[in-house]
Amino acid sequence: MRDRLFILSQHLLPKQWLTRLAGRVANARRGRSTTALIRWFVARYGVDMSEAENPDLASYQSFNDFFTRPLKSGARPLADAAFVSPVDGAISRLGDIEDHQILQAKGHHFTTTQLIGGDAELAECFRHGRFANLYLSPRDYHRIHMPCSGRLERMIYVPGSLFSVNPVTARGVPGLFARNERTVCVFRSETHGRFVMVLVGATIVGSMETVWHGVINPKRTGKVAQWDYADREIVLDQGEEMGRFRLGSTVIMLFEKDTIAFNRDWKPECGVRLGEKMGESIT
Repeated sequence: MRDRLFILSQHLLPKQWLTRLAGRVANARRGRSTTALIRWFVARYGVDMSEAENPDLASYQSFNDFFTRPLKSGARPLADAAFVSPVDGAISRLGDIEDHQILQAKGHHFTTTQLIGGDAELAECFRHGRFANLYLSPRDYHRIHMPCSGRLERMIYVPGSLFSVNPVTARGVPGLFARNERTVCVFRSETHGRFVMVLVGATIVGSMETVWHGVINPKRTGKVAQWDYADREIVLDQGEEMGRFRLGSTVIMLFEKDTIAFNRDWKPECGVRLGEKMGESIT
């Protein structure tokens, strides 16, 4: 009953308004009030500030400065593996893409075409491929890094709803990740072929940002936007930062068929850390 009431509230809440309000609060520079908010958040969610490059809570000018804080150098060494975890978080789902179908939760699927904004030609690259869906909780480090090296080809901003993306909502809202606002980043690896990283927005996620573009969705116009990088040499190495969430969410990765064999220790609901082994190359 509790879960059903939560799902009902997600349909009824003014999610866009709440997200705009959260964004204004997170960007505000209010001195002691900002520091008090940060201290409350750290205590409420058990954030480990000993790993932060700057552990002094009072030095952060805004909540977003704190939330997107960098880690100490060497805090997340990279495993000797073809693919590493791009984030700190927890595994929502991972496994095979059945034709074009991706498992969201028991009884719920969505398609690769839906996820990436309707581009059937791009989706065909991942038919019978593999996917990994990683959830970032409030306490986690919220910068996103590269699972392997890749050259950026395209970026697609897909407008949508802003449901929460926690496990309860994933079980109760059909097609959740293909309904929420998201940014699709398309890369090509000389070794592993084409792969996609999808940054999924959620309730109170102020915005998403990439290292090559900056803030992607400062204004929600409701229109799909695309950027083609064929004429630019944007290459990111394994483990290099590619983007960040300003107030958390989910990263979904798509890989071509016969590309990745996932780490056998990776299972739904298990915690993962940036840089740990995600998988090895099949070919």
